[in-house]
Amino acid sequence: MKLKYTSIILSGTLLLSLASCKKELVKVNVNPNATENPLPDYLLTGVIKNMADTYWGTDNNMNSSLLFAQHWAKIQYTDPDRYIYTNSSFQSLWTTSYTKGVINLNKIISIADGQGNTNYKGVALVLRSWVFTLLTDQYGNIPYKQAVNIDQNLTPVYDTQKDVYFALLDDLKAAQTALSTSGKTISGDVIYGGNIASWKKFANSLRLRIALRIADREPDKAKQVLADVQAEGSGYISSNSEIAQLIYVDSPNQNPISNLFDTRDDYRISKTIVDQLFALNDPRLPIFASPTKDATPQTYVGVPNGLLVGDASSLGLTKTSKPGTYFLAPHAPAVIISYAEVLFDQAEAVARGFIAGNAADLYNQAITASLQQYNIGNAAIAAYLNTAAVKYDASNYKKSIGNQKWIALFGQGLEAFAEWRRLDYPQLKPAVAGALNGKMPVRFIYPGTEQTLNGASYQAAVANQGADVLTTKLWFDVN
Repeated sequence: MKLKYTSIILSGTLLLSLASCKKELVKVNVNPNATENPLPDYLLTGVIKNMADTYWGTDNNMNSSLLFAQHWAKIQYTDPDRYIYTNSSFQSLWTTSYTKGVINLNKIISIADGQGNTNYKGVALVLRSWVFTLLTDQYGNIPYKQAVNIDQNLTPVYDTQKDVYFALLDDLKAAQTALSTSGKTISGDVIYGGNIASWKKFANSLRLRIALRIADREPDKAKQVLADVQAEGSGYISSNSEIAQLIYVDSPNQNPISNLFDTRDDYRISKTIVDQLFALNDPRLPIFASPTKDATPQTYVGVPNGLLVGDASSLGLTKTSKPGTYFLAPHAPAVIISYAEVLFDQAEAVARGFIAGNAADLYNQAITASLQQYNIGNAAIAAYLNTAAVKYDASNYKKSIGNQKWIALFGQGLEAFAEWRRLDYPQLKPAVAGALNGKMPVRFIYPGTEQTLNGASYQAAVANQGADVLTTKLWFDVN
């Protein structure tokens, strides 16, 4: 959607001070220049843009999850690729999600209730569920119930990951009820242009994603969620034209990856995925990777993850591959959930016995959708599907789906990181010079501000979940 993005940031912050100062701080932190009655369409555009930038940007994508999932690697300043972080490294996902995401989406819900426009409410609930999913997928236990009332809960308690996922499934069910194709129109929607039928499919696709997140822990609940979706009848995202994504426009509203590569040159495609694409003769290789600037025997050269600075620099900036030009383009989309992912999810749901269908057919459809997403032709698709290493293995669905889904999620760092942890495929090796004693990260650490400004709640969360370190597994990550 080539619309002008207007950044709307309501006043607010999640954790400001001690409880004794609540009332005064609420008054102090009112922005006298902000509108008292914001319009929902401007709020909606602003929150989509802010969250897409955060989801697709440097801190949470390029400098962390894309490295953990071994889609990208670093050729300079390699500390993040070696799992060396500070307690402020993962601040932006937390802060932006609450102060520019949750707060503004709650405001849209409040306005929608006042105007009787249930479609604004439904859209806001879908987006808020996505935002909270990003948070709990990465950190684990997070503030959910109390986080939405900032003036009453400046030091909100953390809800367990299980409770958050269950609550989000309730929210998405409520969103599905609120969304009506015969209801009032909405504006400011830079994802679907106000197409409510597409939002209903987006809501169900997120329900499917979360159902699989909890499947190893709560299979009966997951199966019931999918039965509810089927009974509701709106279906899932069903074509590449329905992908939930923000298509960026020109500078200064260009894709964050494009913006970064305008001035920096410290990222390369990972050797892990280059080697895998070579091994499979995967036609996505020239899309995911750029040719080396200087001629090399293989044309596409990945960088091993987690090298020491000297070892990385010795490989040469001109003899290693940047990510492909598709991802470096100003208008490249920030994909929230793709058609390919939804098909992989349905294949897994069939394999688990949650829904009826043919898992192998859905798996092949998922691969086809991913290849078609990048305009790869039918002949190349047919040849790829006939590759022995690509064919579906019903005896190990997690391996087949995990390996191919990891490829299909290229560039979607946070989602690729979550699915790798859940499915345990591909079987990645830790960074070459990693700082975690041969282990890999399996979560984000909480921002340091939580320890100082919300200490009691933070300590309770750590006591419940485990040490606040990169190697503490989250509730959904069973194996």
